[in-house]
Amino acid sequence: MAKANVNKDVCIGCGVCESTCPVGAIKVADGKATVDQSKCTECGACVGACPVTAINQ
Repeated sequence: MAKANVNKDVCIGCGVCESTCPVGAIKVADGKATVDQSKCTECGACVGACPVTAINQ
């Protein structure tokens, strides 16, 4: 696995990934999700939770 990455062109800023991340590595600001790479544990929870498939690993 790899750290999560957000495709900002696809992200709709819904916040599902932010609430799903077990370590608080994702924040939504200015309508787009951002992953704090230093906190990401590569669990993949956000990838499965994103309703528009904007996050990949």
